[in-house]
Amino acid sequence: MKKLLSVGALLGSIATIFCCFLPVLFATLGFGAVFAGLIGVFPQVIWLSENKVSVFAVAGILLVIATVIQYRAKSIACPIDPKLAESCSTAKNWSKGILVAAIVLYALGFSFAFVLPKLL
Repeated sequence: MKKLLSVGALLGSIATIFCCFLPVLFATLGFGAVFAGLIGVFPQVIWLSENKVSVFAVAGILLVIATVIQYRAKSIACPIDPKLAESCSTAKNWSKGILVAAIVLYALGFSFAFVLPKLL
């Protein structure tokens, strides 16, 4: 369950990047044609942009739930068996890394979708 929520939070954060960060980045760098080609191949990007408030809300909720579960799982001990302990430790590290990556991607997308337009 914990791993599923972490991956869900990461996918939600990636969706926020596609909806808001990439269009601005490509336009700023003069790669508008590249983004137009991306939309031609993946028209779902338009839906993400049109529903960015919902996308950010769902991704934010998933991130909060995943963070709470990650915090609670921190105190759970791994098994004594060396192989299982190593697997447990590896899974905890991966889960934590995925969650941190998801939070960073979410913050990047959020800043490009809601903060920067108001500043500029």
